[in-house]
Amino acid sequence: MTPSPEIALAQTFLQQAMIAIAPANVRIGCRMIREGDEAHLLPEEARSIPARQPATRRASGAARWIAHGLLADIGFNDFALLRTPSGAPAWPDGIIGSLAHDYDMAVAAVAPIGHIVSLGIDVEPAQPLPHDIFALVATPADRTGTADRHLAGRILFAAKEAVYKAVYPLDREVLGYEDIAVDLNAGHATTKTGRKVSLAYCVAPRVVVLAFVETR
Repeated sequence: MTPSPEIALAQTFLQQAMIAIAPANVRIGCRMIREGDEAHLLPEEARSIPARQPATRRASGAARWIAHGLLADIGFNDFALLRTPSGAPAWPDGIIGSLAHDYDMAVAAVAPIGHIVSLGIDVEPAQPLPHDIFALVATPADRTGTADRHLAGRILFAAKEAVYKAVYPLDREVLGYEDIAVDLNAGHATTKTGRKVSLAYCVAPRVVVLAFVETR
């Protein structure tokens, strides 16, 4: 199904903004989720995803459709991104990546392992974070001074989600929001395990945060 001009324009704006924040060698993409995207799941992928809800499978199909294209660009055609017990997809050997979606938009990032050894991505609507959720997410150690004050909470939430995705494959430790200190001013985060994570984000027209762990 061909997307409407409005959807195509939103995707284009977000794609350009995401490319602008992505480090070298990190490929990144987005797709507005729409009817029928569950059909983009490869058969093995469809079997590995336990959720039966159409919206969940549609979002998973959209995110994997992006990832399939990014992987094909670096020589991995029709690679099935199976869901692991942690919920993250299993990437090809030598490749790191991350998927995310909100209700309407899916995003993905992939890269060969090199200077960057792990990736995490999150996407959120560009709307203020509800106060009750902000109270759960924010800690006194967080710094959001340079962010749009209306969206700072949302960016902080997305940053902690992205950081968790980036560090879990390395440390295999479950972290709460209170275990991640984010400094949007400096563009990095620190976990309670001492893991240092770089951050980049954009707001156009969604909040997207990319977290990545670099070799020291």
